[in-house]
Amino acid sequence: MAQDIRLVASTAREALNNASLLRALDDTAVPQDYIAAARADYRRLLTALYAQGYYGGTISITIDGAEAANLAPLAAPASISEIVITVTAGAQFTFGEVAIAPLPPAADIPADLGPRETARSGMIRTVAQQSLRSWRELGYPLAQVNSQQIVARHADEKLDVTIGLDPGPQLRFSALEVSGNRRVRSERVRAIAGLPEGVIYSPAAVDRAQARLRRTGTFNSVSLTTADQAGPDATIGAQVQLDEAKRRRIGFGLELSSIEGVTVSTFWLHRNLLGGAERLRVEAVVSQINADADGVDYALRGSFSRPATLGPDTDFYINTEIARQDEDSFLIDSVEVEAGLTRYLRDDLTLQGGIGLLTAREDSDLGKRDYTLLILPLRATLDRRNNASAASAGYYLDARATPFVSSDGDLDGARLYGDARIYRSFGADDGFTLAARGLVGSLLGAPIAEAPADFLYYSGGGGTVRGQPYQSLGVQTQVGGQIVTTGGASFLAAQLEARYAIRDKIALVGFYDTGFVGDTAMPGESGAWHAGAGVGLRYTTGIGPIRLDLGTPASGDDAGESLQVYIGIGQAF
Repeated sequence: MAQDIRLVASTAREALNNASLLRALDDTAVPQDYIAAARADYRRLLTALYAQGYYGGTISITIDGAEAANLAPLAAPASISEIVITVTAGAQFTFGEVAIAPLPPAADIPADLGPRETARSGMIRTVAQQSLRSWRELGYPLAQVNSQQIVARHADEKLDVTIGLDPGPQLRFSALEVSGNRRVRSERVRAIAGLPEGVIYSPAAVDRAQARLRRTGTFNSVSLTTADQAGPDATIGAQVQLDEAKRRRIGFGLELSSIEGVTVSTFWLHRNLLGGAERLRVEAVVSQINADADGVDYALRGSFSRPATLGPDTDFYINTEIARQDEDSFLIDSVEVEAGLTRYLRDDLTLQGGIGLLTAREDSDLGKRDYTLLILPLRATLDRRNNASAASAGYYLDARATPFVSSDGDLDGARLYGDARIYRSFGADDGFTLAARGLVGSLLGAPIAEAPADFLYYSGGGGTVRGQPYQSLGVQTQVGGQIVTTGGASFLAAQLEARYAIRDKIALVGFYDTGFVGDTAMPGESGAWHAGAGVGLRYTTGIGPIRLDLGTPASGDDAGESLQVYIGIGQAF
């Protein structure tokens, strides 16, 4: 067993330490492991020297005084007492004559390869790859390096580099070849992929085509490749290999709050309803079971979506919902149907717009009424989180506007809503995460006394202010000489969390939430605030983190005097 491993090196010490396999061995290694690692280290250390610009270095690795390169790999001694690695780096070279040709139009040799720059070997490889990438982006998919000559001039401490590129011909996409699909029709695969046949080759177009196919959720895997030689009429062949996911899926959800009660949900999903990657999802939700609220809420929802309806980046959808909302201040039975289009501007930016019909029967402190609304739901979403269910970096923006008008023309307005979230992580393995969320809402046009009760805003509960009772903050409205509590015409909220991982799967959370509900459409203008705070626990599972939050009011006369419990799957936001 080796008792001492020393490294005598130059200014490249850190790079050499990181490259050495010997330095990585621990006390469980046997003598044969040390010999094998030492023999491999010659090349690894030499490569590390080249990466730092040292081309005249020497390397010696001795095991009990004998050079490791001369030891038979399978004739290890019974024990090893000392291993010494000696590296003489020599002079650090700079670039001399550098020639890379032909370069793409309007491109020059980067300054990093200039005559006074350190001649790091990795820089040569990076510049060559960048040049090939530029040629490919111009429509030359077969671009490659066809010659290279690297000469170290030791007397001058210079490195001369000559790289010859062969861009090949500029080519256009031929028709996409499809394989692996069993139930999704090939013509629908081509329509969804949207690879532009007859258009000049672009690697970005290949990436977008793969992303569109993955976005459908119909396939377990998508692999889109191009041919390694030109086809007829200056074309390049493209092939996509697919693995279809199971067509049907079922799932469930469960959330528990000491005030809001239990929420149970289940869904059934079909990923390929009509053979064109159409999705049908049916979902049932029962909430406020055993809650302090007056009754149980029910919802039955159905959604259908068809990808690539008006081009590869535009989907068609139909959503339906039959629901009952039984809250402290209102009871609503409603039916809603909506149809529209979803436009994917980028992988992270989505626009959605539709037209819908909402009919409802409402019973509240303001009276009983029936109404039918024509609605125009609009939505824009920018999602740059690293993980949608447990984000630790990035941000998320969601803006919604729903103009509406009643069938008799007596009521019109618009409901606005915004949701912004940001995440930052710090420390070892990003184990400490700060998360912040801001919410804003406004009801334009419709007076509080006439607006649909579920278009108004409340605060309190798991989705807004934890620790405060569900929908406990509204506004006081006078109707016929009587003061009643309703939702407000505007809303503001902020949620702050600090998450600290104490183990691989367990994290502690501290949070502070605050919310505002106002009686005018301008958020923050006229109304009241309340706040809640608490601690929580997260346990990571394959379906997302299991969430336990304990919250208490942080404002008002009952601050700190009650405890609310929230249990669910996924982060709070």
